[in-house]
Amino acid sequence: MRPEVCVGAIAVRDGCVLLVRRGHGPAAGQWSVPGGRVEWGETLAGAVVREVAEETGLEVLCEEFADWVERIGDQHHYVIADFWVTVLSDHPPVAGDDAAEARWVPREELDVLDLTAGLREFLARIGVLDRLA
Repeated sequence: MRPEVCVGAIAVRDGCVLLVRRGHGPAAGQWSVPGGRVEWGETLAGAVVREVAEETGLEVLCEEFADWVERIGDQHHYVIADFWVTVLSDHPPVAGDDAAEARWVPREELDVLDLTAGLREFLARIGVLDRLA
């Protein structure tokens, strides 16, 4: 087993952050930013655009690098590069691929949702919570 390269998308609009509830994998049932594994021959930016489309049905433009995290468990080791994205679609997100649910989440709901470990702290560190105020 080796670490896997993954990406995540950070989207903020109208005082909300785009989140998905994971349908599979180690974080099944928990809320996180859209994202997933980078495929062979795919750029990080290309993976961000593809993953957001697959998980939410939204078209995005991958912008600058936000930060990175590692998630290590008994059966996984993910190195995740997170990028700011601009959502180009006006329609609401629709869950697809391995997402059980996808929606825009206001700041006050971040305290009541079952977020993946460390997500709230990560969003605070990169300034998302300030943008949601």
